[in-house]
Amino acid sequence: MSDSQTSRYSEAGVDIDKGNELVSRIKDIVTPTFGRGVLTDIGGFSGLFAIGADQFEDPVLVSSTDGVGTKLAIAKLCNKHDTIGIDLVAMCVNDIAVGAAKPLFFLDYLAVDKLDVDKASDIIKGIAEGCKIAKCSLIGGETAEMPGLYSTGDYDMAGFVVGIAERDKIIDGSDIKVGDQIIGIASSGLHSNGYSLVRKICFEELGLSVDDYIEELGCTLGEELIKPTRIYSESILNLNKNFKISGLVHITGGGFIDNIPRVLPQGSRAIIHYDSWKIPPIFDFLQTKGNVSAKEMCRTFNMGIGMVAIVDEALLEDVMQQLTALGETPYHLGEITARPDIPDAPQIEIDCA
Repeated sequence: MSDSQTSRYSEAGVDIDKGNELVSRIKDIVTPTFGRGVLTDIGGFSGLFAIGADQFEDPVLVSSTDGVGTKLAIAKLCNKHDTIGIDLVAMCVNDIAVGAAKPLFFLDYLAVDKLDVDKASDIIKGIAEGCKIAKCSLIGGETAEMPGLYSTGDYDMAGFVVGIAERDKIIDGSDIKVGDQIIGIASSGLHSNGYSLVRKICFEELGLSVDDYIEELGCTLGEELIKPTRIYSESILNLNKNFKISGLVHITGGGFIDNIPRVLPQGSRAIIHYDSWKIPPIFDFLQTKGNVSAKEMCRTFNMGIGMVAIVDEALLEDVMQQLTALGETPYHLGEITARPDIPDAPQIEIDCA
């Protein structure tokens, strides 16, 4: 390609040289995430990963894809882009953790209006950090400049994870029964859901900025809203080695009300006691300042619980003790009962106002 052709493409808003510079710069960021299954370096057309099927009797690949929604707008307002990648990894690996799958490798997609190598490097630092926490390899990705499609300074992200599980160890909720107990594992805050409502309450209705110090939160609004999503995969994998877990739920968009019923067998119902866990201040702040009902809060936000485990009653205390030893904060949220045999009976009840 001639210099004139390259120049015209640059005039159109796409800088190939910056893309090459980014690949070069992130090499030292990405390669430390490589596990023994990685067979390729970055910069190729695809990533190769040897799954080590000999370590499994009946291996099943488990995959998930997700993004971080409008939390990206918070990163832009805070001008802080080195943790949003942790959120991206977390949203994906937490989903496959629900099936007790070990994450193997991760890929990312980053779309920008115009490539800022420094910003993109920060974003990928966060993705690499998330992969280190989840113990999976960041083996590939795509960065796309799309001038005219995104506003100046905007970007979007998507993540893709592939994991592996032993077929007879997969947790699918089919073993859940009446009398089982519900354990909630604390979140690090809002995680990556409900930010459209958060932004409406905080910025449109209250007129706050990310730099405003909020007494109830003990930090600036931006510091609270940008907190990375907690990654639970290692804790769940360790838990599954020692105990029979009947069901797991990642509390994301839809909160308790929409997510817990997704794993419940027909004829069962989850009872959640609203006073059984410590609700972080950010949720009380949003509920009070935004005049949001408790029921809507429980359907929009995680309310301080990022993952739910359902176990036999005899295992309750032991499971909670191990979660604590793994660095998690568990709460006994409730129990599984029989679903009333009446039309449209809900599969979940939360005794909130």
